[in-house]
Amino acid sequence: MATTTKIRPRALVRASGGPRYAVALAVDALGTGLLRPFLLLYGVTVLRLSAPATGIAMTVGIVVGLVCMPAVGRWLDRGARSTVVAASMVVRALGVALLLATPAGHVWLFATAALFLGIGNQAWPAAHAALVATVAHGRERDAALAGGRALRNAALGVGALLATACLAGGTAALQALAAVTGLAYLAAAALAWSVHLRAHPAAASAGDTADGPAPRMRALLAANVVYVFCLNVPEIALPLVLVTQLHASPVWSAAIFVANTVLVVTLQVPVTVLMSRFPRRTVLALAGVVLAASYLGFLAATSLGHGWGAPAVATVSVVCTIGEIIYAGSATALVTALAPAHVLGRSLARFELSTGFGLAVSPAVITALAPLGPAALWGSLTAATLLSASAVATEKDHGTRHSGCRPDIRSAA
Repeated sequence: MATTTKIRPRALVRASGGPRYAVALAVDALGTGLLRPFLLLYGVTVLRLSAPATGIAMTVGIVVGLVCMPAVGRWLDRGARSTVVAASMVVRALGVALLLATPAGHVWLFATAALFLGIGNQAWPAAHAALVATVAHGRERDAALAGGRALRNAALGVGALLATACLAGGTAALQALAAVTGLAYLAAAALAWSVHLRAHPAAASAGDTADGPAPRMRALLAANVVYVFCLNVPEIALPLVLVTQLHASPVWSAAIFVANTVLVVTLQVPVTVLMSRFPRRTVLALAGVVLAASYLGFLAATSLGHGWGAPAVATVSVVCTIGEIIYAGSATALVTALAPAHVLGRSLARFELSTGFGLAVSPAVITALAPLGPAALWGSLTAATLLSASAVATEKDHGTRHSGCRPDIRSAA
């Protein structure tokens, strides 16, 4: 088994699509960080919509945006790579334009804008993973995917910090942030498209049959729905528990979120490289065990009550973030390794469907379980995650494996 044992920044950038593509990712994420954390606030303060109506519109946009994924998968399987990435950014720019054009009180126009943003946000991960899988192979691909996630989280954090500093300007500042976000999406789209990267699935090795189906990965996809709950733990579960159950200051929630971002940025690539000496499926199962252990840790921490409870929750959140890092570094990489080249796009689209579904339902599940007590919330998450880890570990790969596509790079990346 080939492993990646060293982190070479230049090689990592090349494996991630090249310097120009890396800049596109950074610009795109920076623009996203300027607006996405404050989209609800935009609907409430700028458009004067009620908070429930704004939240429902955003949720509908995310869920309906998932419908585009089969078409995205087929597009990718026809060889498109940088074009799909650029298209996902252009669609989000259209969403921002609609947002800026929405008059106050028009919830349906806001919902349409949220739909375009949702389509772009859902399509981008699969398109990005397919592009990286075409440029890089083996464990170098895993490190490249991890590097892209670290870069994206860093730019998202910078964008959110800049937006927070500008919020004192009121509604005018929010509108300005939205306009800058749209421009950032367009600039990132132009950079991504200029890479001119296509793949030729027909050039796959003889081990792939041209008409073979995509691997089913039923256990992996079902488990992924549960795994992605970890992404909403720092943003939803912990603030809810800290404020409503432990009566702690909101500062704790903010500190945990910042620590999560910093740890992902600094550790995503090193941890992924460290784990490259083990099979991807084993690493993904390990991620579930680590996440389940952190959920049990949160259960124990909340039992300490006011005073020691908040510091204990913050400490355990580091373990949860490590589990998230291991999960993020192995899940998409496992899908790209399992999928034959000619169905890579459809396989990634199905995986993104499971991710999007998990992200969509997790806030409702978490907020429904939290009032029932810590045991109901953390016990349920622990049991579900351990069951998912077991399903991942025992699922058979049926001999499917990813074989490289021959890239066609018309312009140096």
